[in-house]
Amino acid sequence: MLVGSSSALPGWTRSLFDSKPLKQDQFAILAHAVGHNRWKLLVLEQIKARPLCWKEQADGLVEPSLNSFDFTGICSRYLDSNGYSLRTAGDDTKKSVRLRLRQRRNGLELQALDPNRSTAVVVAKARQTRRNKDAFVRLKLEPGWQLERRAYQGRTLSHVYFANSESLNQLRAKASKRPSHSFRMSTMAKLPRAPRPPSLYAGKGPIQLEVIPFRP
Repeated sequence: MLVGSSSALPGWTRSLFDSKPLKQDQFAILAHAVGHNRWKLLVLEQIKARPLCWKEQADGLVEPSLNSFDFTGICSRYLDSNGYSLRTAGDDTKKSVRLRLRQRRNGLELQALDPNRSTAVVVAKARQTRRNKDAFVRLKLEPGWQLERRAYQGRTLSHVYFANSESLNQLRAKASKRPSHSFRMSTMAKLPRAPRPPSLYAGKGPIQLEVIPFRP
């Protein structure tokens, strides 16, 4: 494997890169809780079978066991945009499209978002949002997405893609047709409410009142 990023190789542009398939079960896409409400994305790769680079815990979180040994040549970590990026329809996406983790009521979403566009494309999801500084939440890729290796003229680089065979415009069009959570909530708010039970004083005609004579 040729180690290095494209920024360290002068004259290389995104259009020159290719990609190669990867064994998906050798990777873990993880979210690490940072501070009170932020999340950080990282990808772990199991290069050799043993020792394990991560372990699933009983509570559903993932323990980064690679921190307990010298993982050189055994595990790889991809911690930021130097290590991973987006690729759609066989080409690298433009730099303005970023990966971000967004917490929702029912879990976490890894989204591809262009700040100039309102529609985000969901790349991966997790059903839980438990925050633990010593353990990670594992995300599962959405249908159509897979991890691929960046390559140049047949040589593989230490960079992975979140890749989809469809174009970003096609993915945005599909995403825009799906009702969002806020849309569903606003729709529910507009549903007609059940009529209230009639008041004890409701009815036709005057209400008969008891007259008490005044006595000085």
